[in-house]
Amino acid sequence: MQSFTLIGILAGSCTTLAFLPQAVKAWRSRSTRDLSLSMFLIFVTGVLLWLTYGLMIGDLPIILANSMTLLLAGLILLCKLIYR
Repeated sequence: MQSFTLIGILAGSCTTLAFLPQAVKAWRSRSTRDLSLSMFLIFVTGVLLWLTYGLMIGDLPIILANSMTLLLAGLILLCKLIYR
């Protein structure tokens, strides 16, 4: 594995894992009152587009990071829509 690929995977892991505490908190508390619905709608759309781009060019760090980010941010968005 080339060093720039490893850096990309590490960077993607950090930015993806940043959503984990918020996803856990939203799931446990059943509260997303202070989260912006429009921000998460725009963000999830952007992540989906990044994932599509990564798949189109076959870039592993982009694919891995955005797959996991889409899962976590999507979970937060789902909680926001359910626990209004």
